[in-house]
Amino acid sequence: MGKRIVAVNAGPRKGWNTDTLINEASKGAESAGAIIERFDLYRLEKYTGCISCFGCKKNQNRGHCICRDGLTPVLDAIRQSDGLIIGSPNYLSQLTACFRALYERLVFQNLTYNRETPCCNEHPIPVLLIMTSNAPDTSYVQMMEGYKQTLSRFVGPCEILISGDTLQLPDYSKTDWEWTLFDPEKKQERHDTIFPQECKKAFELGASLFR
Repeated sequence: MGKRIVAVNAGPRKGWNTDTLINEASKGAESAGAIIERFDLYRLEKYTGCISCFGCKKNQNRGHCICRDGLTPVLDAIRQSDGLIIGSPNYLSQLTACFRALYERLVFQNLTYNRETPCCNEHPIPVLLIMTSNAPDTSYVQMMEGYKQTLSRFVGPCEILISGDTLQLPDYSKTDWEWTLFDPEKKQERHDTIFPQECKKAFELGASLFR
């Protein structure tokens, strides 16, 4: 039986940059024999971020968020999985609110506030964190390294993939928006030349991390 990998899209747009890279990483994992379980956070029932109830700090609930809502099936699936692929676009210099809600509850349930054993996660799994952004690739490296460090500590060894300067629209000329900040031709050129390389890298990471 192949490894069970959970793939989570924390972006709203189907078929675009984040979704495409998650799919490529998932295909890579499948090529190594993995079975993918997919969640789209924007299409789940209502949920919130951590509500600071501290229920996960009680001995009988260690490592389990006790808040029951649309994120519960996602958290349960990750807890039982052999790996996690999660991707988010960058909104206003951060990952999406949907990502943050899952991130808070995924990490906090494993944090013990105990110096000797700060993490109670007894089943570390490899994580691939993907971010897409219309800013250059180098703009958010420090932020992503912070996420990598925290996920590695409380979920499992994490790798990151950043895709910057992404194409946002199929044709910028067909809008009446005055987006003078971007050069549509350069955006398209990058999408045609660099983005396929990033898709290949996502596939390779999926194949190697979840072999």
